[in-house]
Amino acid sequence: MLLSILIPVYNERAVVERSLALVLAAPLPEGMDRELVIVDDCSADGTWDILQRFAALHPEIRLHRHTVNQGKGAAVRTAISHAQGDFSLVQDADLEYDPNEYPILLKPILSGHADAVFGSRYLAGEARRVLPFWHTMINQFLTGASNIFSNLHVTDMETCYKVFRTDLLKSIPIRSNRFGFEPEITMKCAKRKLRIYEVPISYHGRTFEEGKKIGWKDGLQALGVILKFWLIDDLYFEPQGRRALINLTRTPAYISWMSNRLRPHLGDSILEIGAGIGTFSARLMGRRLRYVAVESDPIHLHALRNRFLRTPNVTVAGDYSAFHSEFDSALAVNVLEGVPQPQDTLAQLHHALKPGGSLLLLVPQGASLYGSVDQAMGQLCRFDRSAIASLLRAAGFDLVSITDINKAGKPAWWLASKVFRRKHLSKVTMKIFDKNIWLWRRLDYILPWRGLSMIVIARKPE
Repeated sequence: MLLSILIPVYNERAVVERSLALVLAAPLPEGMDRELVIVDDCSADGTWDILQRFAALHPEIRLHRHTVNQGKGAAVRTAISHAQGDFSLVQDADLEYDPNEYPILLKPILSGHADAVFGSRYLAGEARRVLPFWHTMINQFLTGASNIFSNLHVTDMETCYKVFRTDLLKSIPIRSNRFGFEPEITMKCAKRKLRIYEVPISYHGRTFEEGKKIGWKDGLQALGVILKFWLIDDLYFEPQGRRALINLTRTPAYISWMSNRLRPHLGDSILEIGAGIGTFSARLMGRRLRYVAVESDPIHLHALRNRFLRTPNVTVAGDYSAFHSEFDSALAVNVLEGVPQPQDTLAQLHHALKPGGSLLLLVPQGASLYGSVDQAMGQLCRFDRSAIASLLRAAGFDLVSITDINKAGKPAWWLASKVFRRKHLSKVTMKIFDKNIWLWRRLDYILPWRGLSMIVIARKPE
């Protein structure tokens, strides 16, 4: 295993050599090596010369430099892009945090319990320097604000010591250039549903006279960052194909409505493909004897495995091609529209089902509705009834029923996608829609046009 220690540096010539020596000498768990990814943020006090000399003596150090000073967040972002380890740990170049505590920080993530670990200065650590009252109060205020908007309960959001699985960290875009990195990464970890643990650490904080750089303006900026990333969902470097899952997290009532419509058609052994992060799986697994959730996206596959780690009747897999006549139900919710060859997907599902098994599909309806929102969500098409019926027949299924659903959403989708050519549906729109599901459900029996989506039930012949 390899630990990438990400070290942003700016004007620290008095302490940087001693600090790096402590990092190099710090204990690590057995079988783990380290690399120091150091980014000098255009230091002007001689720090760069010290770093170059020190790096020449230690092959574990990989040194990079910004030609213009940008801030801690920008330096960490550069370091993340160069990290090669299995895990990444953020380490300041001053002497406020103790590298001897690396094993404590790494323990939850190495045991498989955590995706991210925060070192808290306010839990019962070994030692903590007593700091000015208002500095502590501002820290706790910002942590409280972050907790309110992220729905987490961390005790120290502003801590430097944060450890991540590197593959997950690399998939999260970091936009803040200065000290807004801390609230931004915390908010995005919360929205991505990462498993966050806290461990107590000691803290030897500096005063401003001793070289501390963060100030009250950074506190105001942190508050703005919290609000910004509460409002927008900038969660993936490659959002294409993942935006549908982001939308689903805003609509729990809609998910319950769909789940209630699908549940009566499911048997005791279920194969769900395109399970995402388990949004529907969690509602449909119930008391089923066997539930196999399949997801090909590696980021979502990891989240799915975490979610059902202790659920014995749920198995998580990255592929379903090996299954043959094993399930009495197969489920694909908003999957067919995102694959280039939907007929191949249906053929594989036919192969996995027992004779007489049921296939349940939730697919977007109306080829003429296809527009900018569909494209942004990674959808390649929308289906008409005749097209889906032909695909099912070609795959060997007997069509049982097609039911329109969400008729009320069709005009809003048409306006957003075809008229205004939006790239996504706003959070406010989604929340208003979700709060009024009780009304939209009833309108499905009254409105004369086709639904925005359709539920398709088919059966594999005996």
